[in-house]
Amino acid sequence: PSDTAFSVGAVVVAADGTELARGHSREAGDPVVHAEEAALAKVDPADPRLADATVYSSLEPCARRASRPAPCARLILDAGVRRVVTAWREPDTFVEAADGNGLLAAHGADVVVLPGYEERAKAPNRHLLG
Repeated sequence: PSDTAFSVGAVVVAADGTELARGHSREAGDPVVHAEEAALAKVDPADPRLADATVYSSLEPCARRASRPAPCARLILDAGVRRVVTAWREPDTFVEAADGNGLLAAHGADVVVLPGYEERAKAPNRHLLG
């Protein structure tokens, strides 16, 4: 857990169910790396499976960020991934009116939110939620 960022996990899965990569917040000691960013960095950008892959993330991918030039929603789109499944929409804790799902959908991605997993995704972040 961190006092300055959410704890998030992400997995990139090919259409046939093969796990391509996984990542988590602050992976490898990088204090500002996001889960989706860490996972996508492990997949060859030329991998043809990305076009039919799904990114599963415990939190909605970011639409804006100060710590890197590109937010996770943009990284997902640039990787060619067009399906994202999340458990929880990003609250206004660090970025007001964050709408990574909206950015993804506006650029043709299929976005699925599974609210049944929201409480589990929030668990390591309770201290940030008031």
